[in-house]
Amino acid sequence: MLLNGDTGAITRPGQFVNIRLDGFFLRRPISVSDWDDGLLCIIYKVVGRGTAYMSSLLPGARLDILTGLGNGFDVSKSGSSPLLVGGGAGVAPMYALARVLLSRGTAVHMIAGFNTAGEIYLKDEFEALGAELTITTADGSFGRKGFVTDAMDCRHSYVYACGPEPMLKAVCNASAADGQYSFEERMGCGFGACMGCTCKTKYGSKRICRDGPVLEKEEIVW
Repeated sequence: MLLNGDTGAITRPGQFVNIRLDGFFLRRPISVSDWDDGLLCIIYKVVGRGTAYMSSLLPGARLDILTGLGNGFDVSKSGSSPLLVGGGAGVAPMYALARVLLSRGTAVHMIAGFNTAGEIYLKDEFEALGAELTITTADGSFGRKGFVTDAMDCRHSYVYACGPEPMLKAVCNASAADGQYSFEERMGCGFGACMGCTCKTKYGSKRICRDGPVLEKEEIVW
């Protein structure tokens, strides 16, 4: 979905927006796939009534959106050869991250994991950016058969990852490098007021919506 509006609050890849939908009590948090001045791109999967409603919207519809939420990825820590790993819906925010890193002259290797070939998206877009792209599918219907960890090696200087928590834990265990991991969590307000998405870290409790969704490897409690 492409949205026109004020994107000035979005300053880092990995941030998200919280979308108000008519007839629904809670907003829907959706990661930002890419943005520029006045244009926002989000990619989402229809998994419930809220996202089904979003998929029915027609061009010209107006949405109430909180933008620039979360801390996002810190690209200054990437080193010379970062590894980007995304699984399923977690592939979406890695596109903006790859774009920003490449614009800084940093080589990017992106591993995108999906269940099957029919779920693959952003393949052409990553390749057009100039990223080295490896695609894995659990059923072997496209690319390398297996999970994202099956395509990992020790060449990377740093890890950026986004996806379901079991995948994040597996990536963390498979890499000796430092990294940043973006977590998914059910949210209430989306900006730290309700404390509904609080999780434990080695340095105390943190709110995924405000102190995250990106956590440093060294602080994560699995």
